[in-house]
Amino acid sequence: MSLSLLSRYAFFAACVLFTLASLPFSHHEWLWPFTLTTGILSLIGLFDLLQQRHAVRRNYPILGNIRYLVEAIRPEIRQYLLESDSDALPFSRAQRSLVYARAKNEASDKPFGTLIDVYESGFEFIGHSMRPAPLADPTSFRVIVGGPQCGQPYSASIFNISAMSFGSLSANAIRALNQGAKLGNFHHDTGEGSISPYHREHGGDLVWELGSGYFGCRTPDGRFDPERFAAQARSPQVRMIEIKMSQGAKPGHGGILPKHKVTQEIAETRGVLMGEDCISPSRHSAFSTPIEMMQFIAQLRELSGGKPVGFKFCLGHPWEFMGIAKAMLETGILPDFIVVDGKEGGTGAAPVEFTDHIGVPLREGLLFVHNTLVGLNLRDKIKLGASGKIVSAFDIASVLAIGADWANSARGFMFAIGCIQSQSCHTNKCPTGVATQDPLRQRALVVPDKAQRVLNFHHNTLRALAEMLAAAGLEHPAQLEAKHLVRRISATEIKLFSQMHVFLKPGELLTGEVNGQFYSRMWQLARADSFEPHSEVAA
Repeated sequence: MSLSLLSRYAFFAACVLFTLASLPFSHHEWLWPFTLTTGILSLIGLFDLLQQRHAVRRNYPILGNIRYLVEAIRPEIRQYLLESDSDALPFSRAQRSLVYARAKNEASDKPFGTLIDVYESGFEFIGHSMRPAPLADPTSFRVIVGGPQCGQPYSASIFNISAMSFGSLSANAIRALNQGAKLGNFHHDTGEGSISPYHREHGGDLVWELGSGYFGCRTPDGRFDPERFAAQARSPQVRMIEIKMSQGAKPGHGGILPKHKVTQEIAETRGVLMGEDCISPSRHSAFSTPIEMMQFIAQLRELSGGKPVGFKFCLGHPWEFMGIAKAMLETGILPDFIVVDGKEGGTGAAPVEFTDHIGVPLREGLLFVHNTLVGLNLRDKIKLGASGKIVSAFDIASVLAIGADWANSARGFMFAIGCIQSQSCHTNKCPTGVATQDPLRQRALVVPDKAQRVLNFHHNTLRALAEMLAAAGLEHPAQLEAKHLVRRISATEIKLFSQMHVFLKPGELLTGEVNGQFYSRMWQLARADSFEPHSEVAA
């Protein structure tokens, strides 16, 4: 028995043993209060082990109740907001509270108005209409993904589960997420760890993310294997293929699953050896130039039977993406979609310097990609997804207004299945069973209960978005534009998003008459035959 297991159950076991050992001596008056106390605690611990709603209590009988007692007595939203400034965590207590409420189908309405400082620089809001629109059905908030070169277009929800791999997440976490996606008719991104049996168990729609390790379709030396790819990609459950160029938390770094988390089934799923760290290289071996990347996209589309193929990346050097865009024009090969990941996102462990100082934030990256495609008359042929700290309906609205067609969320859905941000993901000791391969810790996560919470979070978030749209006089997210969102610039000035940002006109990059020197300069630096900039053009 491991020390970890002993420490988690030690207090419960001590209570049980003391109760049983003291029963023969209960005639001593001084002893029976202690026996009664430990007996009651033993019953509480037994109930904790058997109940299925709270993972922390299942993993930490008796002691886990402290967390819920603290939750019950602490002040509500105001305290969450006050504490968020000092929380050294990726999401504030207010955001987590919102997700938990929606996942549990609890009311998130609060009295006495906002506690946010609406005169603080950076405050954002949606302008409302004097004539609100009828409330739309959130189930209609979908987008067709698949350009003119796609044989099997996919109708995607505008809110989906972002990339999180089996191996990083537990089997039960994957089961709960996928079952929730199935119930709610939205898609579940596999992450680069390939398609596990747990992704397939409930039949929810999958987006297969193909990283630089080519897990699930690799040769023994780690290169891309077309036959193995085709065998998995043609599964009806796989709806789209996503090439991962980089991820927001650590763009340009690659990834690692520590060897102590690589179980036999993870090794089999990914096609790697046990006893070794599972490494994702920092770059792909299947292509080395933008033109070769477009050819790889065409190859994947053919091997998958015509399914939508796209790529995900966090923007770094702007000329590199414009080089990809030039390769689209030169080859005539178009991706069906692009997912822009922001540097502020990421659920896995990453070096602090990368988390803080590498990569472009989501909105700037998304706007640049959107503008480039508009300037080349390609925007109507390629759909855009956005991911990076998206949790609320307003988060979704803010990215749709500046160019996205849909949004993905990782941490939001992790909260929905019980994540409490203990930041122990890389230790294999997750207290809620979300990010661990320990079978006893996983047991705490009850799949049917958490799958329902995934469904609830998705449904209630989209319903909140529908209500926001109706207040703005809109009936569908596709009607959102930059003019509908507003940001406070200073204590005395606010601006519409349409006033804050540069938006290129259709075909502007093709004509050479570009609105903004930055876009013109990046276009001159970009090359279709290399990710390097033109050496003869001064940066």
